Amino acid sequence: MAHGLGSIMFLALALTVAWAADHSPLQDFCVADINGQVRVNGFACKNPNGVQANDFYFSGMHMMGNTSNRLGSSVTPAFVFQIPGLITLGISLARLDFAPWGLIPPHTHPRATEILTVLEGQIEVGFVTSNPDNRHISKVLNKGDVFVFPVNLIHYQRNVGNMNAVAMVALSSQNPGVVPIANVVFGSNPDISTDVLAKAFQVSDDIISDMQVKF
Repeated sequence: MAHGLGSIMFLALALTVAWAADHSPLQDFCVADINGQVRVNGFACKNPNGVQANDFYFSGMHMMGNTSNRLGSSVTPAFVFQIPGLITLGISLARLDFAPWGLIPPHTHPRATEILTVLEGQIEVGFVTSNPDNRHISKVLNKGDVFVFPVNLIHYQRNVGNMNAVAMVALSSQNPGVVPIANVVFGSNPDISTDVLAKAFQVSDDIISDMQVKF
């Protein structure tokens, strides 16, 4: 009887673990119907009979992004919007370009872990752990170095050299999402109340108003 009860408990635990993970695809592929009206935790699939090679294809990762902006950086994504065939596959890619001392500011990816490889230059990377420690973990990477940013933690990348820098990142979601911290706090639509932010950041209303104008 004890042996039978143990087997039942083991089976229940195994099923719980299995149900906690994403379901495996039940077909060869799903090409996203980007313009479709149906949404089921993402995009509905196109009819597979109409799928073409271009649904799994993206060109342009060899081209430098435009870094002539106030941050001195550019992101070239290859997410589901660029490659509709990524749906259900749980992967995506992006190229990061940096002008000298260019920055990709603190942000999170709510649905993905990120792994970065430096292709050219010297890039400082870092992330911050959750409360209560709020530990800042950072490192300067050189060409060929790899670094991982855990899912949903705030992180950043910065070129610390006087030459252009390039990195490639892979993410564990076809649609990882991005939450730029400054943009969502100071550039929300409609604005978060100035007095709320002033109290949260322990500064004057005037400083918050100035920040909101910038974003």
